[in-house]
Amino acid sequence: MNVSPTYRSRLQVVTLLMLATLLTACGINNIPTLDEQAKAAWGQVQNQYQRRADLIPNLVETVKGYAAHEKETLTAVIEARAKATSIQVDASTLDNPEKLKQYQQAQDQLSGALSRLMVVSERYPDLKANQNFLALQSQLEGTENRISVARRDFILAVQKYNTEIRTFPGRLWHTVMYSDLPVRETFEATPGSEKTPEVKF
Repeated sequence: MNVSPTYRSRLQVVTLLMLATLLTACGINNIPTLDEQAKAAWGQVQNQYQRRADLIPNLVETVKGYAAHEKETLTAVIEARAKATSIQVDASTLDNPEKLKQYQQAQDQLSGALSRLMVVSERYPDLKANQNFLALQSQLEGTENRISVARRDFILAVQKYNTEIRTFPGRLWHTVMYSDLPVRETFEATPGSEKTPEVKF
């Protein structure tokens, strides 16, 4: 049977289209898509941490004017902010569990220092009534909520990605095509964070 070149080329195009459709439907693109979603979610976590770091100098200056002798608390906040912002992270941090843990610990220390600062502010009625302080406190509380949401979204994105590369057919595609993409680490609560912090004066 003699097949014309035109027919053969059409048959090849149809075969390629069918193969491409089958590959697309079978989840071959799920792993890189979920990996990118996890990276984007991580970027949002970093964005919210940066927003918090940007608010802190203004907050410290406002408190300093009213509570100058609370030097130890103010210094702790400044030092915790400096440490948290000194750890350079990017998307590659997701591939380095140790660096991710260091970053998370620095952010947790900053959260603790800010909590102590807010408790200290309760002792100063004039400070509590200061409009700048109230605005900054409100922004900081909003930022903390955004951080919680961003971390939750990151945890969910990592969960989807890790589930995909550990279950069929994602496990097959991971072994064959995406073996360079590792299982991702997620946020873990700091040991002892389930306890209510004690603040002593």
